[in-house]
Amino acid sequence: MPELLLELFSEEIPARFQRRAAEDLKKAVTNALVDAGLVYEGAKAFATPRRLALAVSGLPVRSPETREEKKGPKVGAPQPAIDGFLRASGLSSIEEAKVESDPKKGDFYVARIDKPGADAVDLLSGILPKILADFPWPKSMRWGSGTATWVRPLRAVTATFGTENDEPVVVPFTAFTLQSGQTTFGHRFLSPDAIRVKRFDDYVVALERAKVVLDADRRKEIIRTDADHLAFAQGLTVIQDEGLLEEVAGLVEWPNVMMGSFDPDFLKLPEEVIIATIRANQKCFCLRDASGKLAPNFIITSNTIPADGGAIVVAGNERVIRARLSDAAFFYQGDLAIPLEHGLPKLEDMVFHAKLGTQFAMVEKLVALAAEISPQVGADVEKTKRAAMLAKADLVTGMVGEFPELQGLMGRYYATAQGEPAEIANAVEMHYKPVGPSDRVPTEPVSIAVALADKLNVLTSFWSIDEKPTGSRDPFALRRAALGVIRIISENNLRFPLKVDADLLAFFHDRLKVTLRDAGARHDLVDAVLSSDSNDILQITPRAEALSTLLATDDGANLLAGYKRAANILAAEEKKDGTRYDGPVDQAAFRLPEEEALAFAVDGVHAAVAGHVAKDDYKGAMAELATLRAPVDAFFTAVLVNDADPAVRINRLNLLARLRVTMHLVADFSKVAG
Repeated sequence: MPELLLELFSEEIPARFQRRAAEDLKKAVTNALVDAGLVYEGAKAFATPRRLALAVSGLPVRSPETREEKKGPKVGAPQPAIDGFLRASGLSSIEEAKVESDPKKGDFYVARIDKPGADAVDLLSGILPKILADFPWPKSMRWGSGTATWVRPLRAVTATFGTENDEPVVVPFTAFTLQSGQTTFGHRFLSPDAIRVKRFDDYVVALERAKVVLDADRRKEIIRTDADHLAFAQGLTVIQDEGLLEEVAGLVEWPNVMMGSFDPDFLKLPEEVIIATIRANQKCFCLRDASGKLAPNFIITSNTIPADGGAIVVAGNERVIRARLSDAAFFYQGDLAIPLEHGLPKLEDMVFHAKLGTQFAMVEKLVALAAEISPQVGADVEKTKRAAMLAKADLVTGMVGEFPELQGLMGRYYATAQGEPAEIANAVEMHYKPVGPSDRVPTEPVSIAVALADKLNVLTSFWSIDEKPTGSRDPFALRRAALGVIRIISENNLRFPLKVDADLLAFFHDRLKVTLRDAGARHDLVDAVLSSDSNDILQITPRAEALSTLLATDDGANLLAGYKRAANILAAEEKKDGTRYDGPVDQAAFRLPEEEALAFAVDGVHAAVAGHVAKDDYKGAMAELATLRAPVDAFFTAVLVNDADPAVRINRLNLLARLRVTMHLVADFSKVAG
């Protein structure tokens, strides 16, 4: 079957846009093909610095004929309704519609619309220019005197359609004053001549000959493999950096890996500073020696094949890196000369948020909150206050101004160099953490206290001005802050009740639900152990696990069934009577041994469960609940709850309510499915 080959050839596309753009192109084209009746077998999208490409295989030469029936108004409907139906269905008169009958609704009009098939090339000629005109680039530009916008000036559009056995045809259309054709170009420097394109397989081969590797993942693998081999030959290893690898693969069409070096004297700088400098300025990879220490070398990825073996390219990068590392050393020495706390007044000039004031104001709140939290996590109060006061001080340093991603880390280096105790210096770095699901969690008491205080300070502050995440929008990373609090509490096994307002507590519950569900917990069990006032994060996970274990047993499953029956009876009777049955159980009102046995069992289990819960022994609590299975089964087998005697009926309902309260000590079983 025929295939479509589409290539959009332009000036250099920013690396960070390429992969998303390729997927957007694939999605837009394939969705439009399906809407037009052109069902395809497969589609692949590609991106290089100078092109987006798409190959769609298994397309029909024509779209199929279709017949659609559009239901209209009733016979005898007002003329405006008839006219609207005719316009919508494309009929010229109501006589062209047929009349169908419905036994309940009577006669109504139906338009039968036959749509003939269309040539695929004709359909593509209409589809493709519209997709290009509406393409969702994050940023676009105009060039020349035209009004067309693309991420960078578009130079050629290739669009061919055909089979392996036939000469493909050009899909004719105009995009941004460019006429589609079948001409593309190779590498800008190594093979800039025009290439006549036929179909995808020939296209890939022709580009390869013209020194262009079309597949970004293959370019990444070439860079990774060549860099590893080059490093291994020198007894070094490359510091893996997937983000940088993705970016570099988007900067080159024909990757050529080389190694450079810098003055070992720069290794006196913190290694994170060296890595950040070389990464940010030259897009180069750093290396380690056999001992694991940073080596005075780096990996360059060139987009050409130097005639001199790379000497000029390497020398040029070494010259720039030497200058950048000299700048970093200047910043570092300058920052070290000024005590961290001397930078605090400058925080008064940094606005944290228009409604919340300056960074200094936030630090004052942070210090107070950290001091309040410290006894709860076993941290020294004065050390915690000192760490909280210094936590944001590195924001005004020269190094963090140059590399914001090093905030906190540089604070630790400076605090250590200036004689602060290790607990305080570590807390300065760790108070930002964790910043992602795989990031480290602080484990030292002072670090824990400041990290919790920092996140809770941010959350409560934004809640106070009603700036909350909405949908997918979370500009202040409040979801991340809440997840950080949850991880710190959970992974350090902390009893730390969250004393926040109900709305913020509900936000924490939502984040905790996401975390537990991602870990495989059943959503209904999570809901069952979370009440609106559950403020102790550490209790939730073991409760859910214990509930899951209970319900996996026969006793648990049958007890749940008995609970549901009791809860349904109570709900029906409470709704009917307009009252809630939560009064005392009168033993004198018992008529059958089964209700007396259940009352005795519930009283004993209630006390035992409460004791287990007080000790956070949820498995023990669930085991106690499991013992209720037999008396509950016996009760519902022998006892009629709605007895004719009102006193007996009320007493039995109060007994079921007592059972409900007892089971709710560990979970709301009404939220459990089944």
